[in-house]
Amino acid sequence: MPGWRAASVLLLSLAPAAAAPYEGSPFYGYAFEPGGAYPLSLPQTLRGTVAVPLSRMATRPADTLVALYPALAACWQVPAGLGPPSPGADDIEITLRLSLRRDGSLIGPPRVTYAAGVSGSQRTALVRGTLDALARCTPVNLTPGLGRAIAGRPVALRFVYRPPA
Repeated sequence: MPGWRAASVLLLSLAPAAAAPYEGSPFYGYAFEPGGAYPLSLPQTLRGTVAVPLSRMATRPADTLVALYPALAACWQVPAGLGPPSPGADDIEITLRLSLRRDGSLIGPPRVTYAAGVSGSQRTALVRGTLDALARCTPVNLTPGLGRAIAGRPVALRFVYRPPA
C-alpha cells in the first residue's frame, strides 16, 4: 500500500494547476490591473545618461531624478591627456555606480563599471578625471524629498563625451 500513496502523490504533483486570477496581493500584477493596485516605487538601480561637458551648473536644489543626473555631472571637464576616441568609436563613455546619503554626499567610493572609446593611459586619465569631477560635485544639492527617496539606492551614472571634430 505505501507504493500506491507515493504514486498518487507523484501523479497529483505532475498535474497542471488550475489557473485562477490572484486577487488581493499587494505584490503581484500591475497597478492598472484589478487586484494589482499596489503603490509603485523607484527601481532598485537608478540609471541616467548625461552628455558631458555641461554648458551650465544647476542653480537650485535637484528635486527630481531628471535634475539629479546633470547636477552630479556638472563638474566634469575634459581630462588632461584625453585624446580622440579609439578607431571605430564615435564617443567616449564611462559609467559609475554610486550611492548617496540624504544630504547628497557619497556613501563609499564610486565604482567604475564601464569605460569605452579609450584604452591604456587615456582610460586611466578618463577614470581619474571622472572620479575627481564627482568628488567636486558632491555633496550634491538635493531637496529633502529627493534625498529621502534616493538615500542608499544604487545610482548608475553614464557620462558620454563626443569630442569636437
